[in-house]
Amino acid sequence: MGGEKGKPTNLSDIEDEDELDEEPGEVIDSAPPQNVGEERELGSLGLKKKLLKVGESWETPEFGDEVTVHYLGTLLDGTTFDSTRDRGEPLTFKLGQGLVAYGLDHGIITMKKGERALFTLPPELGYGAEGCDSVPPNSVVQFDVELLSWITVVDVCKDGGIIKKIMEKGRRNEKPGDLDEVLVKYQVALIDGTIVAKTPEQGIEFYVKDGHLCLALPKAISTMKWGEKVKLIVQPQYAFGEEGRVANDGFPAVPPNSVLNIELWLVSFKSVIDVTGDSKVFKKIMKEGEGAIVANEGASVTISYTARLEDGTVFEKKGVDGVQPLEFTTDEEQVIAGLDRAAATMKKGERALLTISPEYGFGSMEVKCDLGTVPPCSNMVYEVEMLNFIKEKTPWELNNQEKIEAAGKKKEEGNILFKSGKYQRAAKKYDKAADYVSEDVSFGDTEEKLVKALRVSCWLNAAACSIKLKDFQEAIKLCSKVLDIESYSVKALYRRAQAYMEISDLVLAELDIKKALEADPQNREVKQIQNTLKQLQAESNKRDAKLYTKMFARMTKDSSTATKKMKLEKAENEKQEEAVAMEVETNTDNLAPSENGC
Repeated sequence: MGGEKGKPTNLSDIEDEDELDEEPGEVIDSAPPQNVGEERELGSLGLKKKLLKVGESWETPEFGDEVTVHYLGTLLDGTTFDSTRDRGEPLTFKLGQGLVAYGLDHGIITMKKGERALFTLPPELGYGAEGCDSVPPNSVVQFDVELLSWITVVDVCKDGGIIKKIMEKGRRNEKPGDLDEVLVKYQVALIDGTIVAKTPEQGIEFYVKDGHLCLALPKAISTMKWGEKVKLIVQPQYAFGEEGRVANDGFPAVPPNSVLNIELWLVSFKSVIDVTGDSKVFKKIMKEGEGAIVANEGASVTISYTARLEDGTVFEKKGVDGVQPLEFTTDEEQVIAGLDRAAATMKKGERALLTISPEYGFGSMEVKCDLGTVPPCSNMVYEVEMLNFIKEKTPWELNNQEKIEAAGKKKEEGNILFKSGKYQRAAKKYDKAADYVSEDVSFGDTEEKLVKALRVSCWLNAAACSIKLKDFQEAIKLCSKVLDIESYSVKALYRRAQAYMEISDLVLAELDIKKALEADPQNREVKQIQNTLKQLQAESNKRDAKLYTKMFARMTKDSSTATKKMKLEKAENEKQEEAVAMEVETNTDNLAPSENGC
């Protein structure tokens, strides 16, 4: 009987009229698990479900999925009107189209694989006022349904151009990104079954962003999980379009405007990470590391690697072929920046292939290494394994005394970097130092004075770094934090005034300078920027005066032009009035009576 029914009320029409309070299934999700033999009403339109057998797992199908079921349809008196079991084979159909009965689809979406349930459908959700075959008009019907399996169906591009049917679910939750390298196997056929493309037995590798075969493949792969197997139905616009494809690699040609059936298996993929965010250092993970913890900045790491030029020439090895591994601390410029930054993202046991541009390598220098020379401006490839690392302790892992000592050490490291002109790294050190003695941490009375001074010093030094790096808003923020604690801190007022001057906020700069001189009238540095401020104010006043002069000149010119225009209009109006008067006078003369009175 599947598909041969009368014309009952369409459930989707009812939904459009907002008569459904909720989707059937939402009741089940929010209610306690249903017990075998228990009957519940789904929604507000009279659809009932009685659980006959518990299913597997927790997943349920969705509208659009292809389900395979056995069912028995009966009237309330037990009369059978339809049965897949009598026909000897289950029925496979797409949910949401009402192939068997409109309301039944809404019951099936609440079922788990292997579950069996009895659904009772009122006429509105069954076969309506007309009935169907052996179903009389306005009949309540029942379906004993067993959900054998289902295939998830996905409209990849939301336009029907690529329909994906998941035949076997993936083993992991991760999906490949554009940068990742995937290993896939596929077979491509025309509608008539002619195979037009197929991968070798070992599959084929490519980067998702580079694409492969046709538009559909990378788009579908981006939605797949590791190990997932799918069937794709690909319309011409995502296949080979109006041009088709000539015979290739021993396979026949693809005619123009061909729909393709593709069996696709995402065997595996290697994650590729843009380490620096500017596409200058890429890390391709060859082997996943242990757990979720990475080395991060400040960790003491031990790595092995083989370093090559792009042409394959090996110029250095560490930790292989009898050579000792390399030990270093990340974010301390002990190795090239690209290797340093990448190592800070690696897990213990991880193996990765790094591609490093000259900007994060040896730059424009020629460098002699253990096994060869690296020419200027060379791209390099490092095959690295993270053997071990010891992370720098975080503030919460230390006691108060250790926090104070760690903060002092970081501050001194920052000072050394600042003197060397390495302001970015110095700022990081000051930030870390301030974190160790954060205001959120509770210190004793004897420690608080020292901690406060240390915290203020770190903020002031970090503000100096921000000014050097031209991050004036950050400098203002840091100085303001100091001034919240010490309202007459001359250094904070001085540096904030500098930042205000750089962003042309001369009024606030003047206020800070005045306040700094109140606290220290003889401060030479403050007096110097006061003189600079006066020069800037004079220049600003000149610009303003010039601007206003132009504005007034334009206004005067506009006013003069307007006056002239008004005079011309007035003269023109007077002429017109004069002409009208003369015309009236002439007409009057013509209309005067003659001496004869005629």
